[in-house]
Amino acid sequence: MSGAQSGKLSGTRKLLGIVGFFFLWISAQAQMKIPPDTVQQWAFVISDQFRSLTTKYSGSLLMQKKLRDVESIIKIVELDGEDLVKEYSDEIERMLGSKMKSVKRLAESAEDADLYHEFNASLQFDYYNSMLINSGEDDGTNVDLGGFFPLEENEHFNNMAVNTLQSDIQVPTNVYNKDPNILNAIYNSEALNDVFIGNFQKDPTLTWQYFGSSTGFFRIYPGIKWTPDSNGVAAFDCRNRNWYIQAATSPKDIIIMVDISGSMKGLKMTIAKHTINTILDTLGENDFVNVIAYTDYVRYVEPCFKGTLVQADLDNREHFKLLVEELHVKGEAKIKNAMKESFKILNEARVNGQGSMCNQAIMLITDGAMEDFESVFEEFNWPERRVRVFTYLIGREMTFARNTKWIACNNKGYYTHISTLADVQENVMEYLHVLSRPMVINHDHDIIWTEAYMDTVLFTTKAQSLLLMTSVAMPVFSKKKETLSHGILLGVVGSDIPLMEVMKLAPRYMLGAHGYAFLITNNGYILAHPDLRPLYKDGKKLKPKPNYNSVDLSEVEWKDKEEKLRTAMVEGKTGRMSLAVTASVDKGKRPLYLTNDYFYTNIDETPFSFGMVLTRGHGKLMFMGNVSVEEGLDDLTSPDLTIASEWTYCETDIDPSHRKYSQLQAAVRYLMGKEPDLECDEVLLQQTLFDAVVTAPMEAYWNALMLDDRVEPGVEAAFLGTRAGLMRVTRYAGVETRVAKRFLTPTDKDNLFTIDHFPLWYRLAAENTPGSFLYYVINDKGVKYIVATTAVTVSSGGKTATAGAIGVQMSLDCLEKRFWAIAKQPSDTDCSTIEGVCPLSCESDDLNCFLVDNNGFILLSKDRNEVGRFFGEVDGSVMASLIKMGMFKKVSLFDYQAMCKNHHHHHANSARPLLSPLYGVAALMRWFFSNALMFLLDFNLCGLWHSDYFVDGHRQRKVEPLQPCDTEYPGFMYDSSIKEANSLIKCGRCQKMFVVQQIPDSNLVLVVTQADCDCSRQYGPILLQPKEIKYILPLLILNNELSQCPLLETNSYCSGDPNVTSDQVLSVYLRKRISQWKFLGNAAQITC
Repeated sequence: MSGAQSGKLSGTRKLLGIVGFFFLWISAQAQMKIPPDTVQQWAFVISDQFRSLTTKYSGSLLMQKKLRDVESIIKIVELDGEDLVKEYSDEIERMLGSKMKSVKRLAESAEDADLYHEFNASLQFDYYNSMLINSGEDDGTNVDLGGFFPLEENEHFNNMAVNTLQSDIQVPTNVYNKDPNILNAIYNSEALNDVFIGNFQKDPTLTWQYFGSSTGFFRIYPGIKWTPDSNGVAAFDCRNRNWYIQAATSPKDIIIMVDISGSMKGLKMTIAKHTINTILDTLGENDFVNVIAYTDYVRYVEPCFKGTLVQADLDNREHFKLLVEELHVKGEAKIKNAMKESFKILNEARVNGQGSMCNQAIMLITDGAMEDFESVFEEFNWPERRVRVFTYLIGREMTFARNTKWIACNNKGYYTHISTLADVQENVMEYLHVLSRPMVINHDHDIIWTEAYMDTVLFTTKAQSLLLMTSVAMPVFSKKKETLSHGILLGVVGSDIPLMEVMKLAPRYMLGAHGYAFLITNNGYILAHPDLRPLYKDGKKLKPKPNYNSVDLSEVEWKDKEEKLRTAMVEGKTGRMSLAVTASVDKGKRPLYLTNDYFYTNIDETPFSFGMVLTRGHGKLMFMGNVSVEEGLDDLTSPDLTIASEWTYCETDIDPSHRKYSQLQAAVRYLMGKEPDLECDEVLLQQTLFDAVVTAPMEAYWNALMLDDRVEPGVEAAFLGTRAGLMRVTRYAGVETRVAKRFLTPTDKDNLFTIDHFPLWYRLAAENTPGSFLYYVINDKGVKYIVATTAVTVSSGGKTATAGAIGVQMSLDCLEKRFWAIAKQPSDTDCSTIEGVCPLSCESDDLNCFLVDNNGFILLSKDRNEVGRFFGEVDGSVMASLIKMGMFKKVSLFDYQAMCKNHHHHHANSARPLLSPLYGVAALMRWFFSNALMFLLDFNLCGLWHSDYFVDGHRQRKVEPLQPCDTEYPGFMYDSSIKEANSLIKCGRCQKMFVVQQIPDSNLVLVVTQADCDCSRQYGPILLQPKEIKYILPLLILNNELSQCPLLETNSYCSGDPNVTSDQVLSVYLRKRISQWKFLGNAAQITC
């Protein structure tokens, strides 16, 4: 190449470099600049117009003025939590005491009837069989035991068809309904009919009363028509119910020993597994258990539980059942080592004050014992014989029956032979009779209370069956002198108490917008709590969660990290404490910082503790007004007025003639003197009357707006609510044109006063600045609309109390028209003094504009699909910048009642080799091949293989079942002290500008961003999706065997909350599986 050519090439390169630099400079200079001053002007105008719209159609200024007018005649009181908790606990104590008296009358009557009855083997006796009543033959005659039994719907019993003048009998299909023992026992129990009716007359709030016989039948009052399952089978056996088992026996520690040697293969193993599951079903939360499988070595079915007892709550029982299903037979049976291990566990528990501190037993399930192991019993159990041994001989062979029987009989146990699956139920139940003998002989009538449960068996056709309830029960013994030493249990009597009825004794209006009451058992499990969520959605169906009745208080009050509240309540103490909590509303999406004062005490004669929460500030201040009945009655009957239907203004359940009245009807009739016998809450009625008078002008104001035809299209409803549960609602738009057709209707529970909570709009307003409107979007199954709400207050004596909340509901169109009209500059705008894009318009394709609320949810956007979504999902780059600037703060929230897909199938016999250096390599290979396969499947390369291969694989794919789990998820809160922000985000080849401006007098911010700079590659979306908490613990040694525990892994768990320590994570994990809570029995000393 010549020198001239070389020089030309060099010059060309320089020229190209200059041109490239010039274009880069032009590009940088052309970077969009959004003028912050323009956005600020928009924000001020939006504030003025939105405020004008919401104050006009809600009437908030008039409402506040009316409250100021009455400040001279009202008083504000500060609630004393200690006095209230004592008052409410005394009420609950009286109510539960009344139920206990009813049950005692039933027990006495049943025992007396048996005392004077002589057994008649040839007794012929017709009774009402609940399966057969009102059933006829083809010729029109009644079937045997199925005569005419009048039934009529009764509101008190969930509108079921019942007979309140007669009880009837349910007999399980596997029990012969004319067996002489059954007939004699049913004949005896006829005496209970009069007692059932008498109890119901004395206490009309009683629900179901019943007697479960040890022979298997179940007498229920009022009488009902029993519905069998789809196969026509009555599988319900009262002897399996928790109330029966707990009343029939004392708390117990059980070790189940199962033989899994080679001789147990086939049907024997199937029977053995069914026997284990049946034993597990007889245990409750006051019992403790473990399961050991043995061959030529001892193996815990759950290695995590080695050497310990675990609480037999629903969680652990179901966990054991899953593991038992995976047992496989192999090897040779060596009982001796397993027996020694079982005695060691029970002895250590007794010595260390763990477990139930009551009965102890070993359940031996085997097809035979080749020796009697006398030396083991001499070493561990004789002469005291503290541990009973029950033996279950499995299979038809009787070769080793003698030793198996000897083991049971010489250790105060019971021997049974189970040769078929049909034998399991009856034979397992025998151990309960043995354990009950000390109680029977001593005639100790311990009253028991069950944990919360949903009895869906009795009420399969009613949604109300999903209501939580507790049962009170008492054993019934034979008092005949000739059998007294035998200890004969006749059965158990009991009654159900809906927990909602108990919680109504702590009135919601006294507790305030964020206050609440709750009940727990002596084991720390929740009976009633507004945050208890016992149901989950499985497809379109609501189902009870597997662990719905073993949710611990610490899993709901999770800010009580040191568990001071839980410990005090479990120990039955009385006291108070304060906690700074992070609450959440709107299905957990919106966090709130509150300071709660907790007050708690025990309920005497029960194993329950009662707690109550008052929120600091407005929650503890309540104003009291006074008007005459004459002044308030007319306003109380206004057509736009309702009161909380689930609250108790007047007790309508005591007198059956009052049950037809709604709460508003009952209150009005009482105030008019038409029903003077009604028991009413005088304080609540007086406050409701006062609120009706003070809010009455709002009806006239709203009606005037409609009559003058000044209602703007899209403004659909105005509403207000007071602490007394009073609501007024005016519909500006007809049902045909209204977008929000379900808002404030009886099905819209989130926005009404219920037994559990105040309306969402009331709770949000209570935490917002009074007079300043809070806006949020409701997405009701795809129907989106906007609610604006604000608090109204009243002041007296230097104190200010929240009197209520008032608001307006609008369609998206209503605010969108205003927003887009404001957020654009006219084409003739003077741009000479504006630095940046001018005229600026949110309608431009170059801009994205959003109104975002204080929790980061989009109120308005160009794309309606984005409305209601979290802003970080739509624009992760801007949201990340706002979080970094401190404008939005992330809040970690936890859900210990979540349901997750069960991704990891657990195998009890395949604990992960924690220390294996090859594990990482194996995991990597597994990842590679699984992702390679997913790649092939995603691209559907069917031509490489026969298409049937893929079709079969798809058919075999199963939907992952949901399992209880713990999750962590983020929430966000706006820091209102930061009023504006703007910045550039570097996103590869472009820079994205954004401007954020607070909308004064609201909870909103205006966000304007550059639309043509895509930052999605550099910044992913910020999601609110919950993440399952994996309890991945350090390599700790628990009983020297944690390294063999397949539930635990090797890395540290990071919760995202800097205040959560690894010790607390370990504590939560252990409680869920192996913690041992001593049974306190604070109702009465339980007989062991």
